[in-house]
This record gives sequence, structure tokens and C-alpha cells, in this order.
Amino acid sequence: MLKLSEVTLSYPDKTKAIDRASFALGQAENIALIGENGAGKTSLLLAIVGILEPESGTIEIDGTLLNKTTVNELRRRTGFVFQNPDDQLFMPLIYDDVAFGCRNAGLDEVETKRRVEETLASLQISQLKNRSSLKLSGGEKRMAAIATVLVTNPCLLLFDEPTAFLDPKAKRALIAALKQMKQPKIIATHDMAFAAEVCDRVIVLKDGRVTADDDFSLLENQEFLQSQGL
Repeated sequence: MLKLSEVTLSYPDKTKAIDRASFALGQAENIALIGENGAGKTSLLLAIVGILEPESGTIEIDGTLLNKTTVNELRRRTGFVFQNPDDQLFMPLIYDDVAFGCRNAGLDEVETKRRVEETLASLQISQLKNRSSLKLSGGEKRMAAIATVLVTNPCLLLFDEPTAFLDPKAKRALIAALKQMKQPKIIATHDMAFAAEVCDRVIVLKDGRVTADDDFSLLENQEFLQSQGL
């Protein structure tokens, strides 16, 4: 589904954000991407959707190489849920936020309405469709932001710190929703307990490098985690 080979990405000051990162994500597999602040987690996710352009290495999604020719197509097939839901909720009503992707893709209003209502219902947030994001809780915003991504039927899902701003009840709702999603996922998170509930593997980043790629028994190695700033 997703394959990164020797991906390197630098900040404007020449500091490496990602340093020769390589790994693969299989169909229906979920990976937790962990690392201390500044390790490169968000930069890696942004590179996968072509927002940041690697200086070397390759990224392949579902058999298609990411480049300037294919970037728009692959962005349409990849759903990115940002850390702050307010970055994805900008319309007067949640219905319009969720409908935005469909309308932007040129779908008619009948198909748009069908997709929006089905997506909201699948996340159990149909009651939010005629509300403003300004009046929602952190958990409600998070689920609405996920809806804006799921409505376009992406083949790959990327999440950046999805449990940020969530209380325990909202986190449980998020876990239940993620377990129902069939798409493969990469979830950047500091929440180890959450990651263990929804992911199959854990990849550790340190200074932009992949320092471990293993199952969750890795998290029992306290000496290793401390060496990674975790």
C-alpha cells in the first residue's frame, strides 16, 4: 500500500527533518509513529501527501510513485487528519465542512448529500451536521474533522496526534471509530496506550531517522525508550 525508500527531507536551515527513512505499510495495517517532539513525525506525514517535498528517496502509494505529476491524484486518495481540528473546519456548518471535499471533486449535490449523511452516521455524529464548529467540544471537532476526510473514500489515512484535546469519553469514541475503518493508517502520537489499542506496529523516529520498527513489545524496553527521549 505504502512504501518509503531512503526518504530524506531538510528544513530551510539544512537541518534534516527526515533522514533516509524507509518502511512499508501493508493493506489494512495500522502503524503508530512515535518519537519525541521534533523527531520528524509531522514532517514525515506531510511528505507522504506531497506537502513537503523530499530532496531524495521515493514514496509510493498503492503502486503509484509520488512526484509532481501524480501528487494531486495521490492527495485525493490519501486522507490527512491534522492535529488541530480547526485547521480542517472552516465552513459555517459541519455539513458544509464535510461536503467540501465532494463539491471540490465536482460531485453533484445528490451524491454529496448521500456521502455526507452516510459518513456522519458511520461516526455517530449526524446530530452535528447543522451546527457550527465554534460550538463543538474538542471530541466533536475531532470526529467532524475525520468525517471531512472519510467522505472522499481515501485508500490511506494519516493522523497527526489524534488524541490531542480529547477527554477520556471522546478518546474511547475515537478508538471505536478507528477500529471500524478498513483503510491502512499511520498514526503519529505520544499516547502509547491509545496506539497499542488501534495499531499493529510501532515505528520510532529519532532526529528524523527510523530507529525501530517492531511490534508493541518494544514499548516494554524502558532503556530503549529513554534513549529515544520517550
